[in-house]
Amino acid sequence: MAKRALISVSDKTGVVDFARELCALGYEIISTGGTSKTLEDAGIKVINVSDVTGFPECLDGRVKTLHPKVHAGILAIRSDDEHMKTLKTLDVEPIDILAVNLYPFKQTILKEGVTFEEAIENIDIGGPTMIRAAAKNHRDVAVVVDPADYGLLIDALKAGGLSEEQRARLAFKVFEHTASYDAMIADFLGKVTGQDRLRNTLTLTFEKAQDMRYGENPHQSAAFYREIGKLSGGIASAKQLHGKELSYNNIADADAAISVIKEFDEPAVVAVKHANPCGVAVGKDIYEAYVRAYNADPVSIYGGIVAANREIDAKTATEISKIFLEIVVAPSFTDEAFEIIAQKKNIRILELKDISVKNSPDALELKKVAGGLLVQTLDTELTGDELRVVTEKQPTEKEMQDLLFAWRVVKYVKSNAIVLAKDGATTGVGPGQTNRITALNLAVNYAGEAAMGSVMASDAYFPFSDCVEAAAKAGITAIIQPGGSIRDEDSIKLCNEKGIAMVFTGMRHFRH
Repeated sequence: MAKRALISVSDKTGVVDFARELCALGYEIISTGGTSKTLEDAGIKVINVSDVTGFPECLDGRVKTLHPKVHAGILAIRSDDEHMKTLKTLDVEPIDILAVNLYPFKQTILKEGVTFEEAIENIDIGGPTMIRAAAKNHRDVAVVVDPADYGLLIDALKAGGLSEEQRARLAFKVFEHTASYDAMIADFLGKVTGQDRLRNTLTLTFEKAQDMRYGENPHQSAAFYREIGKLSGGIASAKQLHGKELSYNNIADADAAISVIKEFDEPAVVAVKHANPCGVAVGKDIYEAYVRAYNADPVSIYGGIVAANREIDAKTATEISKIFLEIVVAPSFTDEAFEIIAQKKNIRILELKDISVKNSPDALELKKVAGGLLVQTLDTELTGDELRVVTEKQPTEKEMQDLLFAWRVVKYVKSNAIVLAKDGATTGVGPGQTNRITALNLAVNYAGEAAMGSVMASDAYFPFSDCVEAAAKAGITAIIQPGGSIRDEDSIKLCNEKGIAMVFTGMRHFRH
């Protein structure tokens, strides 16, 4: 009985050479549709699948391989005498190798203007059925879904055959492939039909973008995976123009900086260190915004990440190049600016043209915990309708602008979080403390003399009036916080005594 290989692929990379090698090893080639034509045009003898099944392809190609003579040939266990007797009785010949990759559903849904009908037609049925069958019976059938594995298979056959481990690895790739394929389809249909984002079953699929040298620490392994879909405005779609390979921490910190920069429409610069903003400022142009962000905390910015929402010019690049930074990310760089920054061999220069594009309201935030996954919608923006002045003193127009500026920044500072700001720039940031008064003291310490005349934002309510006392002592003139403490009246009373304006938002911004 001749050895047989069934080849039916959408991605025809390397398929002609692969089939030619199989023929040289004595395999008969069964094929379908476009693959059959490609092989025949290359001078390779092909048996059409219709000649195997005795049934014509039909329904515009929807039904080709869905036939017992194909699936029995794949699923029969060669060491089972009854299986082999049944094949003989039914006149079915075994299929020893299956090379199949699926209709290009991902490429289809990523096309501009793709219709629902076009997407549906690119859902493969026969392909997944065959490769799952072959993977189930991988001890007898070698199954290949990735053209990169053609060489491995040929080399193994020439050396005497595939090992059990090699067969199992190829089977693993099948189920990895079909799981991702089905997840893409489910996600597409979920979005089209308006399904609840927090579904009863959440199936996610990502593609590896790169292996990392290590994770947060050198003893940890790590990789970066991208979502499958039209990505915009995030670190996953940034283009690296210069510098060393991005590290795990680089990507995490750059993501934090990009998230903050999206809060601002005017020229803005964000400096981030260990995922916390350490200097944020707006200005009349990007140069002024950078200088003000740097001056907000010239110590912490060293070795940090800088994100800008305007093109970096030569003047700004000259300032940037005066200190050590890990990353500079911006929508663009002038040629002269790029040359100035790139004089530093290791600095990563990232171009993210759509850096200001807001995150999709349908996006979800994910956090892995042991044995589970926390999923939430994005932290929403303050519309202004929620604002309520609760003190006798009303904030001035300038104070209100600074309060809203600080409120946008504090949303991205690890809780417990305090942000001080003045004239559209942070003056002090107190991140990630186990109590709020310590966070405030830390922010005041960073601000130094600049605390005088600053406003203050707190990501959550004041449990006690000690924060107001410390704020008054530092010279803070106005406070914005969610409110909602059982001791709110204590803080309001003290603000009235100290002449501090206080605004409640009715919304907190915990960030853990």
